Amino acid sequence: MALRTAIRQPEPIAGARLLGLGSSQPDRIVTNDELAQRVETNDEWIRSRVGIAERRFAAESDSVVSMGADAGSKALADAGLSPTDLDGVIVATCTMPTPIPNAAAQLADRIGVNGIGAMDINTACAGFCYGTGVAADMIRTGTARHVLVVGSEKLSDWLDMDDRSTCIIFADGAGAAVLGPAESADDVGVGPVAWGAAGDLVSTIGIDEKNFLRQEGQAVFRWATTKIAPVAMAALDKAGLTPADIDVLVPHQANLRIVEAIAKKLRSEGARDDLVVADDIVHSGNTSSASIPMAIDHMRGAGRVRSGDVALIVGFGAGLSYGGQVVVLP
Repeated sequence: MALRTAIRQPEPIAGARLLGLGSSQPDRIVTNDELAQRVETNDEWIRSRVGIAERRFAAESDSVVSMGADAGSKALADAGLSPTDLDGVIVATCTMPTPIPNAAAQLADRIGVNGIGAMDINTACAGFCYGTGVAADMIRTGTARHVLVVGSEKLSDWLDMDDRSTCIIFADGAGAAVLGPAESADDVGVGPVAWGAAGDLVSTIGIDEKNFLRQEGQAVFRWATTKIAPVAMAALDKAGLTPADIDVLVPHQANLRIVEAIAKKLRSEGARDDLVVADDIVHSGNTSSASIPMAIDHMRGAGRVRSGDVALIVGFGAGLSYGGQVVVLP
């Protein structure tokens, strides 16, 4: 039966693209030697197992919102936009101190805009990819024109500093991207998201009764080194590309050995010898949802990537959630 009243819908467009990037890290650098004064470890042990040389811990005055707002403001400036140009803010985070109020509404207000859609996404380390997928679909369907996607985490608030399996890995920081409309089908710069969740493995990473982050490191490592490369390949397939088309690989910076395993698999599938692989974990640690945009921003600042490079991003973590897509760098 036909509806009596036709409901108008926005006009869809070809797709979205990245317009700008930004990142923010706390000032305090925590070395492996400093952690070795607290737990039974040393610099060589940490580097050989997870690839981390140092990480950043936030000050008490720093928060998910403040670090995210800093990264978001930088991304807006990089895109040549003002906060009032935004139609939506998405914050990917799993470390807000309380479930409500959400981070996104506070972040939007802090950067100087209100009255727009503002929501949080919690898929832990896959959060930025999920947020980018949602933002791109909002733009493609005409729901929004410009969306700020922020990954921001203060993991140090949730760490047991006597637990060697977590305190050496996780860190704090924020990364952000502004997405906007593609001018034509040839200008689309964000591919379809390939995502999912392995809920049967949910117990491998979580928060315990003392509000500490715990993980079964070996189980997560085995899962990531076998299951995430196929997700990356699925994202390429959805975008109609092959590994040979990719200039930059940016996996979630969980563990350098996992990053290297994903890169090795892609090279076995035809990725080029000059593929640039993100290794931001060495100096930033595992910053969960912040790690992918922060890694790209740092590589760009170091001159390792260029505007127009085709990047494959893939996030994975607690849930166990995973997702990835192809993006063209701004």
